[in-house]
Amino acid sequence: MPEINFDEWIAQRYATLWPELFDPAVVDSAVNFLADLAGAGPALELGIGTGRVALPLSRRGVRVHGIELSPAMVAQLQVQPGASDISVTIGDFATAEVGGTFTLAYLLRNTITNLTTQDEQVESFRNVAALLEPGGRFVIENYIPELQRLPPGETIHVFTATPAHVGFEEYDVATQIAFSHHYWVIDGQLEIRSTPHRYVWPSELDLMARLAGMRLRERWGGWHREAFTSESRNHISVWERAP
Repeated sequence: MPEINFDEWIAQRYATLWPELFDPAVVDSAVNFLADLAGAGPALELGIGTGRVALPLSRRGVRVHGIELSPAMVAQLQVQPGASDISVTIGDFATAEVGGTFTLAYLLRNTITNLTTQDEQVESFRNVAALLEPGGRFVIENYIPELQRLPPGETIHVFTATPAHVGFEEYDVATQIAFSHHYWVIDGQLEIRSTPHRYVWPSELDLMARLAGMRLRERWGGWHREAFTSESRNHISVWERAP
């Protein structure tokens, strides 16, 4: 089972550490996109966390079930209004067994990279395909690795730098691992965290989907269906299980 990187310290401060994720415009655009795909059917969130998207999606009338590895994150979800309408399975989303089938499964905010081997990432697609109804959709939101923006010989990319938070990735191209380093100043205290992530390209995700019996339906550069181009920093990809 993967290591739990989202412990109680992070779970209690999640919205403080990544406030941009909780911007209503960001949340609403993701929820609108997902609700449109879910229709009347139930949805499955892999890595549901504290319910940043699952709770507003549930309030839209979509029945949501989640898979989450971190009990501390689930504990934060369960104290929020509306949490009683959402069920959660504690476990690794590459292998966790969930009863029932879904019209939509989704995995947001680069969470696929928390699985640090290719085998685990492939298994997550297979697990999702087994849980989707025929014609069901699988959505992944993920970043494009920043390798093309690195000068020759450099391995460090700074992705944020504010008075309260400095974050940078350290790339190991031989293992396809990006070590994500964070330095936060919270309540006058310095907190340092580093975690490994297996970065993955859109084309590799497409192959994983094909191995699991799914095909690419659409790919966008953002939740508002902006065109995906060679300059896109992120992608929203939608695969469909074969009817």
